[in-house]
Amino acid sequence: MVIGFFMILVDNTIVSVATPAISTDLDADVNSVIWVTSAYLLAYAVPLLVTGRLGDRFGPKNIYLLGLVIFTLASLWCGLTGSIEMLILARVVQGIGASLITPQTMAVITRTFPAAKRGSAMALWGATAGVATLVGPILGGVLVDSLGWEWIFFINVPVGIVGFFLAWRLVPVLPTHTHSFDWLGVALSGIGVFLVVFGIQEGEKYDWGQISGIISVPLLIALGILVFAAFIWWQGHIRKEPLVPLGLFRDRNFSLGNGGIAMVSLAITAMALPFQFYAQGARGWSPTESALLMAPMAVVLMVLSPFVGKLVDKVHPRNITLVGFGTATVSMAWLALIIAPDTPVWQMLLPMALFGVSNACMWAPLGATATRNLPMSSAGSGAGVYNTTRQIGAVLGSAAVAALIQARLTANGLGDSSSSVQASGRSMPEQIQGPFSDAMAQSLVLPVVAFAVGFVLMIFFARPSHAGHAGATPAAAQPVPVAE
Repeated sequence: MVIGFFMILVDNTIVSVATPAISTDLDADVNSVIWVTSAYLLAYAVPLLVTGRLGDRFGPKNIYLLGLVIFTLASLWCGLTGSIEMLILARVVQGIGASLITPQTMAVITRTFPAAKRGSAMALWGATAGVATLVGPILGGVLVDSLGWEWIFFINVPVGIVGFFLAWRLVPVLPTHTHSFDWLGVALSGIGVFLVVFGIQEGEKYDWGQISGIISVPLLIALGILVFAAFIWWQGHIRKEPLVPLGLFRDRNFSLGNGGIAMVSLAITAMALPFQFYAQGARGWSPTESALLMAPMAVVLMVLSPFVGKLVDKVHPRNITLVGFGTATVSMAWLALIIAPDTPVWQMLLPMALFGVSNACMWAPLGATATRNLPMSSAGSGAGVYNTTRQIGAVLGSAAVAALIQARLTANGLGDSSSSVQASGRSMPEQIQGPFSDAMAQSLVLPVVAFAVGFVLMIFFARPSHAGHAGATPAAAQPVPVAE
């Protein structure tokens, strides 16, 4: 199951390194090409609340396989498109497929492993998420340089086919639970998130003023917040089963884990775009050369993840996560301070290696601690809430950093950033290298702040109990008929 999970998470970040190539090939400005990422993240995030519930009702294996088919076919569509508009539409469909896959992977872990031993299993899940987030740009750089940007999507097709047959053959069919579906809640949550994200990302384009008639950017954002507040109110008053069981948030660690993963996802998404724009724009490096700057993160993360996984079940989660968020804050601030047109490469590799330590100490501990005490009947909905929070963080990070990049470019006298982005891989005029680098460094303040907020949240983690189910028995791990 982590094959499919890895594939969809790679798509969260792989596009960042291909953004300049897509912008040039499809003649798109920076705001349009960033929607290639934001549309995917938004379509991924909004349905997660209901797709987790679908896994509880119809079985996580069945929903996982359906999502894998949709995602794989949409990937093929992405690679075959010839316009930015069609690419954004294909990415929306791809995001819907991803939203069907993600909660099922986490729910199967929750329902299969006993609480006291779930840390090691969740470490694999968390390491997969972390490695995919960091390896995406590296893989993207190699593919863009050697075969073209289309292949960052084509590569998903054979992986999706292999993942489908392995899951069909090996993943057990778990018992199902009857759930009702809160469609009003789905509508309210989707509309609220979309209005906020659209307002943030398009704000700079309209100078944070009027869009048309009485519609303004601040009004859109305010309406989005109000609609989302109405969604929360509705979840507390619906007579049938709510889309988001608010009772889950009575568990302090579940609430803090959701807040922490939102900050991680927001910060990593917000870090990737300005860093790649700097590397390819100000430095003129190729996509592969730019992506390899992130290699120390992936190497350190892969080495440390197994050791951190063993610690998750033995030590207080606060200890591990404070190290993760603390080193992440330091590494991003360090990187922002040294970015310049002539910074030696080795100086950038050091904060990147430290960032690998951070990721090893954030992904697995957060996931294991947040889900440790979930009741089995709510495994899917709990996983859906957790992953929705993670994806909303990524969506907001993408939208916010797009607005921040444009604002800092304007403040540094460069105006619209599309010409700078399209200069990637070629020599940028020397007179704008400095201001462009400064704008990208200033944009990194967003991930610094997000990680600092996460650090404060982790202080309040409580030591979890090891109470819970004993895990799936050998018999339960074998395929059984799905409950009708």
